[in-house]
Amino acid sequence: MTNRSTDAGFDTEVIVIGGGPIGLTTACALAHHGVAFRLFEQRREPKPNSRANNLWARPQELLAAIGIRDALASRSHRIRQINTLLNGKTVEPIAIADVASPYPDVLYSGQDVIETVLAEQVQAKGGTVERGRKVVGLEQDEDGVWVSLATVGATDEHETEGPVEKLRCRYVVGADGHEGFVRKALGLDFEPEKLPNCMNRQVDAKLRWRRSTDFDHLWFFYYPRGFCGVLPVWEGYHRLFFLSDDTGLPDRDPTLEEMQAIAREVTQDETLTLSDPIWLTHSRFQHGVSTGYAKGRILLAGDAGHLTLPAGGQGMNAGLHDAVGIAWRLAMVLNERAQPIVLTSYDAERGGEHRRLDKQQEQGFRNSVYRGTLTDAAMRVAASFLPNIGELIQGTNDLQQLTVGYPDSPLNEDHLGRLRELLRRQVPHPGDRAPDADVIAADGTSTTLFAHLYNPDGHTWGWTLLAFDGQQAQALPQLRTAIAAASPWTFVRPRLVLGAALAQPDDAVVLSDLDGEAHAAYGMDGQPALVLVRPDGHIAFRAAAAEPELLLAYCNKVFGSSNE
Repeated sequence: MTNRSTDAGFDTEVIVIGGGPIGLTTACALAHHGVAFRLFEQRREPKPNSRANNLWARPQELLAAIGIRDALASRSHRIRQINTLLNGKTVEPIAIADVASPYPDVLYSGQDVIETVLAEQVQAKGGTVERGRKVVGLEQDEDGVWVSLATVGATDEHETEGPVEKLRCRYVVGADGHEGFVRKALGLDFEPEKLPNCMNRQVDAKLRWRRSTDFDHLWFFYYPRGFCGVLPVWEGYHRLFFLSDDTGLPDRDPTLEEMQAIAREVTQDETLTLSDPIWLTHSRFQHGVSTGYAKGRILLAGDAGHLTLPAGGQGMNAGLHDAVGIAWRLAMVLNERAQPIVLTSYDAERGGEHRRLDKQQEQGFRNSVYRGTLTDAAMRVAASFLPNIGELIQGTNDLQQLTVGYPDSPLNEDHLGRLRELLRRQVPHPGDRAPDADVIAADGTSTTLFAHLYNPDGHTWGWTLLAFDGQQAQALPQLRTAIAAASPWTFVRPRLVLGAALAQPDDAVVLSDLDGEAHAAYGMDGQPALVLVRPDGHIAFRAAAAEPELLLAYCNKVFGSSNE
């Protein structure tokens, strides 16, 4: 990492506040882009409990893009199927790994394992998790942010002792959780909505029952009073949780005997045995989203900006989108390769997505917990003919987060005719995740579009310009002109995706697509066209290849005047 700020009176470029999974991922992403940072965490030691414990496909793609996915996968179980029972009736299993992603298997371990691995990755990338430090003040001006930090007490991490240190940085990322300091200091706090008359009781323990204990399955049970999940965690343990009506339940952590009794009742397995518990807990439910995810030079990530419900394991995964989205933007800004729209788009995109997710989770939670006899009857009928009923009753048909997109992003620009697309299947538009596809490299080896979309040519925050020939042999002159229009911005890396045209040795990197897989994935058959993809793998711009002036105007708007 390089610190271009020290000579200008700054202690570092970015200060990350919070050393949970999202703060650690933000630090890893900043290090990946060569951005100097310091990371402060109030806790002296990592949390010992598993808490958030799964990684879906789309967040894995983002983690792979910054080089840390494989380290997490090496200490995780791979989930391929979700089994669901509705009041004792088996619903068709969900083949959760049957998705179009290089990382279809859901990874399960535990937040304690995830934090440990991420902290190791921060250190491997040259950073440090500075523990026992609490932020007590933030002051921002036109050029940077002053961060006041104190050392937490030796016996009480909520108290401070000793002198207060003031550090100056260019930007701050608040990843200090729902109860943290940053959101409140920015005036972006919110009043959570409480969901009445329900409770979660949970245990992490060793499990023996008459169903599979293999670590590649999840089990969900919808029973008259609520919803139960049986999930793997690391080192031979399973998690059992029960979201249910709280009538008659003591407002305290459950005992192992109580959890075993309700587990036997709900799973209809009187032999089920729990042993060696490592975590017993209970909680009630509330949710909400901050009115903004950024203010000036301070950005929020993960739980610092929202309070999520335990529906579909989406909360931590949503925060991983935040972490990666912040880092590439700050890298561009700090390298003076971005107009203000690049940074301000973060709030518009991620704030909007968190509000959408909040509604989805609430619906899934109500479907799971606040069910009556009529709802259950309707679900039983639906289960007989809807193959995705298991996902439906959890609030989404995309647990893997592959459809997360930003249709209203200020970075979007679309110049391809919508009327033409009405005549064909749905194709990805600006704001959507750019799909992967198999293609052939110039040397004849098999490759994929993803191999060229993330870190193109080793440029960590590079953008990729996909130039499709539309399977027309005479398209190359137009494509060359369009590529030349973007050439002043050297971080825009062109790729010729050719289904019919024959490139010359001095052309841009060629990806052959004679079978039309890439063209079909992007809806580009029959029309030479340009697709500009951001560093996080989302489409930003589309236009016909015959209109290179549109690409030129977009680059000037988003990146500023040509820089080389």
